[in-house]
Amino acid sequence: MYTVTLLSSPTEPRLETSLLGALQTAWGGGDARWLAPNEAAEFEIGQKPANQWDVWSDVQALGVDLVVQPTAGRRKKMLLADMDSTMINEECIDELAEVAGVGAYVKDITAKAMNGELDFEGALTERVALLSGLDEDIIAQVLAERITLMSGGPALLATMKAHGAYAALVSGGFTAFTASIASKLGFDENRANILFAEGGKLTGKVAMPILGREAKVQALEEITARLGIAEQDVLAVGDGANDLGMLTRAGSGVALHAKPSVAAECYIRINHGDLTALLYVQGYSKDDFKTA
Repeated sequence: MYTVTLLSSPTEPRLETSLLGALQTAWGGGDARWLAPNEAAEFEIGQKPANQWDVWSDVQALGVDLVVQPTAGRRKKMLLADMDSTMINEECIDELAEVAGVGAYVKDITAKAMNGELDFEGALTERVALLSGLDEDIIAQVLAERITLMSGGPALLATMKAHGAYAALVSGGFTAFTASIASKLGFDENRANILFAEGGKLTGKVAMPILGREAKVQALEEITARLGIAEQDVLAVGDGANDLGMLTRAGSGVALHAKPSVAAECYIRINHGDLTALLYVQGYSKDDFKTA
């Protein structure tokens, strides 16, 4: 059996009963279950529809995300999440670069690296070098003034953890940021790159080896082995090219507001919903949501 999930933005819910009914009829679906009024609903079908992606394109234009996945095992035991533009709205290195006065240049490199157009490690090294001489306490200032949590993140963590899931934050960014975000949201552990500083100033260098695509896959392998669970038990979420390794290996890989080249490789693509979409696709209703 497969479960079809339809969802829209929680701030502008656009899921209409007529759309849900039309899709049920077309695909021979079972009874619909509303997960949140006008926001998210699901129903079961016997086989994967041949025209799934054509329908996906059609409903995208209506502000609706569509996910079709096997019903069995869709509720996961572990969350493996990227940080920048996933658990937070910003790219931390871009925010540091703005303070350093090289924001536009660095943002361009970041965008190309996240779309897979540049080597991640080389691009990170180049961008970090431009931060040389910044006061180290700028990090705390950026965290306080420029970094915001992605909508739905607190509910995602609180709900999954209330049901026994383990949560790991893995980022190609920096530990100075992941430690703070992990603490705020309730992640069990975090992994990221280390920025070097001397005499209260950033040196423009980062510890080697750089945590990139392969390190995120390594985190998936190591943590699942330690917990005694399968990779199939993991829900991974990210938006950039350096996330693709873990997204394609995990049981459910979610491309969240992702770069086109990343979304194309993932069968769960969320463009309109927020992080609570990751709860809906696991079968949680809004009434099931927990708060931290």
